[in-house]
Amino acid sequence: MSAASLAVELSISHGLASQHLRVLDRAGLVELAEVRPKRGGRERLYRTVKGTPLSDHTDASPLLVEAYLSNLRQRLAMRTPDSTDAITDAELWVTPAVWHEARRRLLDLMYDLHEHSEPPHTPGTAPIGVTLMAFEMSLGPVPGPSTHTE
Repeated sequence: MSAASLAVELSISHGLASQHLRVLDRAGLVELAEVRPKRGGRERLYRTVKGTPLSDHTDASPLLVEAYLSNLRQRLAMRTPDSTDAITDAELWVTPAVWHEARRRLLDLMYDLHEHSEPPHTPGTAPIGVTLMAFEMSLGPVPGPSTHTE
């Protein structure tokens, strides 16, 4: 995807789209796939980096949470009224072996969805929203607005 196509898809400026792609590239979430000539300049095409789940980027956890919340709000607003959903929210206690297997299966599921995804607006496709966060929790006090530290 080029900055121009990302700008159109997200209804943002070309400059902002280009900046976002550079940040994602530095974070290792996208990579430069191709540079090709276009109208006397160069068009940079990026692709997502497969096989590296966002959960491996623990240094960015606060930003990921904010991005997830923002994306979830936007996607829920776009939800079709008669959608066949799969929605769940749970706090569970499981053995490490069960958690390890469940995490592997969730990552496999997301990998499969990414592998079968098509470019936006491809005939015969429909957009879907997928937001997935599954993680181990600590038993300590839950940080609140007054106890949270950076």
